Amino acid sequence: MRRAVCSGLLLLACGAAAALVFYPAARLHAVTGLRILRSMSIDLPYAAPTSVQEWTAMPAAARLQDVRRRVQPQLERELTARGLRLGRPVFIRIFKESHEFELWLQDEASAWKLFRTYPIATYSGSLGPKLAEGDRQAPEGFYDVVRERLNPASRYHLAFNIGYPNAYDRHHARTGSLIMVHGDRVSIGCFAMTDPVIEEIYLLVADALENGQRSVAVHSFPFRMTPERMQQAVTSGGEWLAFWENLRAGYDAFEKTGSPPKVSVREGRYEFH
Repeated sequence: MRRAVCSGLLLLACGAAAALVFYPAARLHAVTGLRILRSMSIDLPYAAPTSVQEWTAMPAAARLQDVRRRVQPQLERELTARGLRLGRPVFIRIFKESHEFELWLQDEASAWKLFRTYPIATYSGSLGPKLAEGDRQAPEGFYDVVRERLNPASRYHLAFNIGYPNAYDRHHARTGSLIMVHGDRVSIGCFAMTDPVIEEIYLLVADALENGQRSVAVHSFPFRMTPERMQQAVTSGGEWLAFWENLRAGYDAFEKTGSPPKVSVREGRYEFH
């Protein structure tokens, strides 16, 4: 059994060229805005990932073969025990404030079931959307992963691009690119999940796309948009309240129906169907 522990001391850029800078752990957030969890972990019942040296030397196809050999048999047994199957449609929700990454799977009866909630090892910035390239901010909004956005050759073990900027972001002249969910424990602007965790997530997402799901929805929220938490946001005010009210409509759509809403953008606002 392996345990993915969220911790780290170095700063790496996940989009453009990587910069390697060392800081004492206590200063990381003050210097970079990185949110690093040092005590949360999740037990996964798989053999440990291949060594960094071996992994780096592997071509993409060999990486996936290695992950399938170590992870897929036990993953399939767990899915079967819970009435689920590898290759079924996937839906993802991210909650920045609580560092939670939910992965949902659709069962054979088309009902969505929460398969696992993972701790996010690292994201950068604060609550609020990403606005510009280089602002070190993790985005909020409604995104999607298609097959072309999978990256098994990532320097961060495995990765997939969530599709920022989307139509809403472009309407509001927001810039940036290459916002990923990836392995490792540190990142700027992306969501780092650790190497053991990304292996499971990547297999579930990749197999869903290979088996006919056109895109995997990724809904990224500042926090769980319950009435109580939204009232706190109203009380504290702030420049993003109207934006968050728009996001809340998408959050509520899933909470009420149990099915991810279809999302479109009209006149600079998200609409849900």
